[in-house]
Amino acid sequence: MEKRDLLYEGKAKKLYETDRPNVLWVEYKDDLTAFNGEKKASQLGKGKLNNKISSLLLQYLKEKGIYNHFIQQLSDHEQLVEKTTIIPIEVVVRNTAAGSLAKRLGLPEGEKLKSTIVEYYYKDDDLGDPLINEDHIELLDLVDSASLNEMKELSLKVNRLLSELFQSCDLQLVDFKLEFGRDRNGEVALSDEISPDTCRLWDVATNEKLDKDVFRQNLGSVEEAYQTILNRLEGAVTHG
Repeated sequence: MEKRDLLYEGKAKKLYETDRPNVLWVEYKDDLTAFNGEKKASQLGKGKLNNKISSLLLQYLKEKGIYNHFIQQLSDHEQLVEKTTIIPIEVVVRNTAAGSLAKRLGLPEGEKLKSTIVEYYYKDDDLGDPLINEDHIELLDLVDSASLNEMKELSLKVNRLLSELFQSCDLQLVDFKLEFGRDRNGEVALSDEISPDTCRLWDVATNEKLDKDVFRQNLGSVEEAYQTILNRLEGAVTHG
């Protein structure tokens, strides 16, 4: 596999073309951003940890029947993925009140929700990724209703599978963000990453935050928190 030209650089990753038209080379960065890029920093080792965690979780989901773009981990910072055309919708699944949901609805952080909530956000940096509903999605022609239903069903399946996995290593999956794309055949595929950058993960016993809120709220070492997640997941998958 040959790494070729830089195709795209985002907040957390660089995407490169390869000598295969439907395969991308992903390089994880050590950069940290929060509040739509208003807060920025760099943490040595963060990219390596997210690459390993996301590789582990996407491979786990693939083995459980969730179609996604992950192919293989190449190195500490790099992985190969199938090229997909990203659907400009972030799907956020919430099990516990935290973050913007708690602020928006006046709920106490940490309150278990009566039922899982699925939200949609429009992927547009200039607009600040606003919260949208199904009518907005139809208005903007972001995706057809059948594909949106498929994205929601897949997100709920991912929630069930990952909640069980994290619970097995004493972690609570509070909420998380997913992105989807279309593969070369037009099929919907789970894309991007699943990591402590995109999930809220709390210790079951202490409610210690072990995700990007450590950076957002200046709670300590991001590297230590993410390493804790990786260590627990590796143990759970190895012995699961």
